[in-house]
Amino acid sequence: MNNKPGIIKRIFSSLWRVLSFTRSIVVNLVFFILLFGFIGVISSGDEQVQVPDKTALVLNLVGDVVEQKREVDPMEAFLVEALEQQEDQPEILLADILDVIAKAKNDDRVEILVLQLQGLNRAGLTKLQDIAKALEDFKSSGKTIIALGDQFSQDQYYLASTANNIWLNPQGFMLLDGYGRYKMYFKSALDKLAINQHIFRVGTFKSAVEPFIRDDMSAAAKEANKLWLTDLWQQYKEDVAERRGFAIDNFDENIDTLVAKFSAANSSFAQYALDNNWVDQLKSRQEMRTELIDLVGKNKKGDSYSHIGYQDYIAATNSLLDESAADADSGSGSDKVAIIVAKGTILDGTQKPGTIGGDSTAKLLRQARLNDDVKAVVLRVDSPGGSAYASEIIRQEVELLKKAGKPVVASMGTYAASGGYWISAPADLIYAAPSTITGSIGIFGMMMTFEDSLSKMGIHTDGVGTTDMAGFGPTQALTPGMAKLFQLSINKGYQDFIQLVANNRNMTLAEVDSIAQGRVWSGKKAKELGLVDELGSLTDAVVAAANLAKLEHYDTLLIEKEQSSRSKIMQQILGKSSAVISFFATSQEHSSIDLTSNAVNNKPISQFIKMMKAELTQMNQFNDPQGRYTLCIACSAN
Repeated sequence: MNNKPGIIKRIFSSLWRVLSFTRSIVVNLVFFILLFGFIGVISSGDEQVQVPDKTALVLNLVGDVVEQKREVDPMEAFLVEALEQQEDQPEILLADILDVIAKAKNDDRVEILVLQLQGLNRAGLTKLQDIAKALEDFKSSGKTIIALGDQFSQDQYYLASTANNIWLNPQGFMLLDGYGRYKMYFKSALDKLAINQHIFRVGTFKSAVEPFIRDDMSAAAKEANKLWLTDLWQQYKEDVAERRGFAIDNFDENIDTLVAKFSAANSSFAQYALDNNWVDQLKSRQEMRTELIDLVGKNKKGDSYSHIGYQDYIAATNSLLDESAADADSGSGSDKVAIIVAKGTILDGTQKPGTIGGDSTAKLLRQARLNDDVKAVVLRVDSPGGSAYASEIIRQEVELLKKAGKPVVASMGTYAASGGYWISAPADLIYAAPSTITGSIGIFGMMMTFEDSLSKMGIHTDGVGTTDMAGFGPTQALTPGMAKLFQLSINKGYQDFIQLVANNRNMTLAEVDSIAQGRVWSGKKAKELGLVDELGSLTDAVVAAANLAKLEHYDTLLIEKEQSSRSKIMQQILGKSSAVISFFATSQEHSSIDLTSNAVNNKPISQFIKMMKAELTQMNQFNDPQGRYTLCIACSAN
């Protein structure tokens, strides 16, 4: 008797039971997550974080410091926190850091501020200067800042230099290697793959496409990059030297001098740092902990010093009363200076926060124009540029704001170059930091064709069309006529750019062209050249905007993409759920601070993969409808 149908039936029946069981687990898991979240939401008033008396505020920064955080899915954020995983690219909002430091200055419960910076990744000198200014203001209250760690990177040390005391582990590491700009170049690799690059650009110094057409940096690019890198390095040295009380020649830029000092320090980086007056004392982790206990006492568990991390401090000080007051301030009935953040690469269409979308950023500017309470606008730009078309869409909205009688002030952050300058140029006033990277007034287009690569695999493209342009695409060679068409379009884009600058900066086309050509400038040099009006911070720009609008009394209003009601509820519920799950998963104190946490991944292979991923991701993002880009790829220092 053939029993195969019975066997098959039992197999499918078993599979169905497994699937049903799995489905039940998933449904129940989601249910309990939402239940925990709901319980957390309704009981959140009883679980507020408390700031201890006589305590240390720990500025334990982990990740990149940004003007605007990228949008993260609430469920993804929940899983990261609930499973105690670390984000791939954690971000810290600059405004949160400045707010925490300002509040702690006048908080009698906070006696000292501890800088624990080993998790700090990228920031940029402009943001570091803003934070350092806030830390110096904190010290003006008479309170002490202590910086500690196993090591200090160059960015980390810039902030550490504001401290009254800097402690380094005796086996620690510290080396200030200056600023440099090094990129990977792919021409030989593309040649081996038989990929043909077609580059269209205007600007002697427009080096954004060099990695695809050269195997090294051009002399013109080296000349331009060396100029602004030297300017930033000089600012870094002057700031640190003033705070540490030594001359700028204490920065060992010559390798022979460095090796001699290192040898004299018994080949110890920590001893070298102490001998060179970079740090004040060498202390082990336990010695650091013991001295901090002497200063502020023990925590409740008795295993460390009394402290609160900056994220918990935010939660503890942002009470419902504060939120209600903020809501009242943002309501109608009073004059407003609106702040709109344009952070990231400029792309066409609607983009998530953390990236500038031509349509989405223009929409925010339009909201400010149509809001009767808004009397002036500050456009905070932190961007190396991107799509020329998207930049133009944003510029048009800036012009409409001005026509509506609402002054616009551009406030440049770390970067406001290429497209970042395009959207800043029409502002009534332009403010930049001395260390802002700006200019890069140029334009390029790029495409790759793969006809030779495909032919090696025996794949060919052929056919007929009714025009010379029919069938144009990446599988065919670029004809001379099409190449001329694209170059003419790029030429026109460059003329539009320098005309825009000339019209708004009261300069001739020749004057703009002489400082354009894709060349990058520091904010300090840009002011000398007339590309910016004033050197100052975001606060300075807000005051200037209010003055232009003749406002004596006003509030600021941050205009940003609004979350949907559903997204807000899910974020709140999932946030509470992760807190509940974390409570059951661990018995550790929520605000526990590891004196030596190091969130920076220094594994060479991981770094290389990240670099390659970043290069490919950036190229893949390009979506300008005409293929024209005003982007400063060189605008980062390391």
